[in-house]
Amino acid sequence: MSTLVSFVIPCYRSEQTIGEVVEEINKTMEDMPQYTYEIVLVNDASPDQTFEAIRELCRKQSNICGVNLAKNFGQHAALMAGFGYVRGDIVVCLDDDGQTPADEVGKLLESIEEGADVVYARYAHKQHSGFRNFGSKINELMTRVMLGKPKELYISSYFAAKRFVVEEMMRYQNPYPYVIGLVLRSTKKITNVDVNHREREIGKSGYTIGKLLELWFNGFTAFSVKPLRLATVIGVISACTGFLYGIYTIIKKFVNPDVVVGFSALMAAIVFFGGIILLMLGIIGEYIGRIYISLNNSPQYVIRESIDERDTVEH
Repeated sequence: MSTLVSFVIPCYRSEQTIGEVVEEINKTMEDMPQYTYEIVLVNDASPDQTFEAIRELCRKQSNICGVNLAKNFGQHAALMAGFGYVRGDIVVCLDDDGQTPADEVGKLLESIEEGADVVYARYAHKQHSGFRNFGSKINELMTRVMLGKPKELYISSYFAAKRFVVEEMMRYQNPYPYVIGLVLRSTKKITNVDVNHREREIGKSGYTIGKLLELWFNGFTAFSVKPLRLATVIGVISACTGFLYGIYTIIKKFVNPDVVVGFSALMAAIVFFGGIILLMLGIIGEYIGRIYISLNNSPQYVIRESIDERDTVEH
């Protein structure tokens, strides 16, 4: 029996590119007869005609499933929505803009066949903008410090995973999914393969600084308590600093009674420690707010409609 591969592609403003990505998948999989495949396209409430393009693709190919979200929930929520429709033994996630080379998926599948549970594509030279590359570096640092990602492991949006990993990820029902964190807590058998990264030919990235910040907050507040521990450490350091500064001021006054304790120094200390307190309260508040939203059963995503006329696949 052939192995079924499920491609999951979150789509946003990709009415002009998604057809080419699907065509590249079709051509690539034709040369790998040991696999059958299906494609799940998730429209993350694009303001253009992306879902109409998906609808047309579903009409042309019986192995394509289209999912239309009711509003923009973000890339990671769109992936989680797509996972609910996959039937494959191996799940491959890639981008909708053609920058992730679908024609090199064989490298990821080969590594899975060799025993890896999850395989991430690694790019020697990323063709993203300077802003996106900066965001990727911050994300790399955050996942390593907060989530315990191995330093040598490269994380990207192009990856393949075994079915059991995806099923474990789907057990997460809270409204702030972070796929990288879900992968890291599911298995340690994660590896990289080298692939090329293409330049974007049409459109621009959907990530803004606001969306990147939201993504980072999802990562370290949903899967790590280290920010709270950091808040405790900073609080202790600040308290000790203030105490020592107070002793220094008293000693200085005794040694030289004529010295005037500066008002500016006092105000600087108040502003500094007040800022630290507000920062720590903000972090704690972020955790409490997310707990509150989770207890109210806010959804990860809401599906407006789906198109699923895939043939039953024996595997």
